[in-house]
Amino acid sequence: MVYNGIYHLMYQWNPLGPVWGNIVWAHATSTDLINWQHHKHAIYPSESFDIKGCWSGSATMIEGKPVIQYTGIIESNQWNYQVQDMAVPKNFSDPYLVEWDKPAKYNPVMKPIDGINASSFRDPTTGWKGPDGKWRVVIGSKIDREGMAILFRSDDFIHWTKAEEPLHSGKEIGMWECPDFFPVAVDGKKGLDTSVLGPNVKHVFKVSLDDTKHDYYTVGTYNPATDKYTPDEGSVDNDSGLRYDYGKFYASKTFFDSEKHRRILWGWINESSSVENDAVKGWSGVQAIPRVLLLDKSGKQLKQWPVKELNELRGEKVYLHSTVLKGGSVVEVTGVTASQADVFVKFKLPKLEDAETFDSSWSNPQLLCSSKPASVQGKSGPFGLIALASKNFEEQTAIFFRIFNNQNKYVVLMCSDQSRSSTDDTNDKTAYGAFVNMEPHHDKLNIRSLIDHSIIESYGVDGKAVITARVYPTIAIDTGARLYVFNNGTQDVKMSSLKAWSMKKADIRYLEDSKTSNT
Repeated sequence: MVYNGIYHLMYQWNPLGPVWGNIVWAHATSTDLINWQHHKHAIYPSESFDIKGCWSGSATMIEGKPVIQYTGIIESNQWNYQVQDMAVPKNFSDPYLVEWDKPAKYNPVMKPIDGINASSFRDPTTGWKGPDGKWRVVIGSKIDREGMAILFRSDDFIHWTKAEEPLHSGKEIGMWECPDFFPVAVDGKKGLDTSVLGPNVKHVFKVSLDDTKHDYYTVGTYNPATDKYTPDEGSVDNDSGLRYDYGKFYASKTFFDSEKHRRILWGWINESSSVENDAVKGWSGVQAIPRVLLLDKSGKQLKQWPVKELNELRGEKVYLHSTVLKGGSVVEVTGVTASQADVFVKFKLPKLEDAETFDSSWSNPQLLCSSKPASVQGKSGPFGLIALASKNFEEQTAIFFRIFNNQNKYVVLMCSDQSRSSTDDTNDKTAYGAFVNMEPHHDKLNIRSLIDHSIIESYGVDGKAVITARVYPTIAIDTGARLYVFNNGTQDVKMSSLKAWSMKKADIRYLEDSKTSNT
C-alpha cells in the first residue's frame, strides 16, 4: 500500500528458518519501490484469534486510512482453523506505521460459517465499495474440487455478513488462494482505485491455484447489483488460462498506487533448489520487481512492465545497432555487468512464409519449450538472449522466440530454457513457455530481461507474456557471467536494436532490532 507518500510492503515470512512455518507479517517501507528499509514485524501471533499463525491478507483504505485484514489461525481440535482478523495502526501520525493494533472486541471479524471448510478459508482481498455504500471483500475457499471466492458485505468494515452466493467460482480446479479482484481501464492508460465502476471499466479476477502453484487471471464483467463476476468469452479459470507469469511466480497481490495513479503487482519468486540447499543458503524466496499492470488494447489480457523507478539503478549503458543475425550466430554483448543487468532487445518479426508449420497438437507452451530447447534448430527461431552464460557455455539460460505458421497466421512461442542453467543437477531446471498473442499487422518482437545473479525476469512483446526463471549458476557468477544475443534458426533474423545497462544494487537497510532476523 501507499500511505502519505510512503510505500509499505508486508509479506509472509518465517523468522526462524528458510522453510514455511512460524509465519509473521514482516514490514518494509520505501519512497520509490526500489530502495527499502525493514522494520520490526507488523503483525505476529499474539492473541487467541491468531495464536497459531498470521497468514496472508490485504490492506484497504477507509477514508484515507489503512485497515489490514488477514487470516488468523486459532487453537482448535480441527487442523488449521482459519478466521479473518483486522489490524489498524496504533499511531496514524507515524510515517512508517510501525506499530499495529488488533482490536480484541472486534476480532475475528469473519468466521467459517454456513458450511465453509474452516481449513480452506483464507486470504481476504482488498475491499471495494458498491453503489449502495456497502463494503465488499472476498475470501479464497473451496468445496470439494470447486474453487470459490466467498463474498462478505459490511457497512462499517468491522461487522460482516456472508452473501448467499460467491462472487465467482470454478469447478474441478481446487483451492483458490490469494484471490485478487480489481477494475482496469478499457483505454489502458492508468490504474484504477478498487471501487471504480463505469462503462469504460472491465474487471480482473485472479487466483493462486494451490494445485499447480501458479497464478491465473481472467478479464470480465462485474455486476454490482448482483455481486457477480463473469469472465469474458474465451477467458478461462483453469490451467489453460492466462497467467501473470509463466515461470516461478506465486501468491501475488496488486494495490492501487494513488500517488501515481497506477496498479502495481507484487509476486513471490519461489525457489527451484532443494529444501536441503535452501537450508545451506539460509534463506529462500524473494519478491519480484514490482510491475505496473494495464489492460492491453485488445481488451483480452493484461500487459506488465517493471516500475519506472527501477531505471534509477541503471549504470553504464551498451547499445548495439541494427544488424542481421545469420542462422547459427551468437554475438556477445560486452561492456555490461552480465550478472546484474537490464537488457532490452528488439527484433523484426520474420516472414510468415519462412516459418515452421505449427502442429495443432501443440497446445501446451511449456511442453513445447521443453521439447524444443534453445539447442534445437528451427526455421524462424530460436532467437533471443543467452543470459548468465559461462565462457564455454557449460552454463546458460536462453530466453527466446520461435515463430510458427498456423494456417497463414502467426503463432509466437516465448521460452525461458534453463535446462543448462547450472552444473548443479539437484536444481529444478524445467523449461518455461508461453504463447504470445500478436495483433494483425504487428511486425515487431521484443524481450526485456532483468538479470540478477540467480533470477531472470523476462518480459515478452511489451509485457504481454512474462517468464521468471530461478537459476543457480556455479560458474557463470559475478565476473564469470556473460551475455549474448543469438539466432539458432536456419533463417536470418533482423535485430533492430539492443540496449543493456549494468545495474547498481538497491539500498536495503535494516533496523538494529531486525538485523538478526532478516536476510
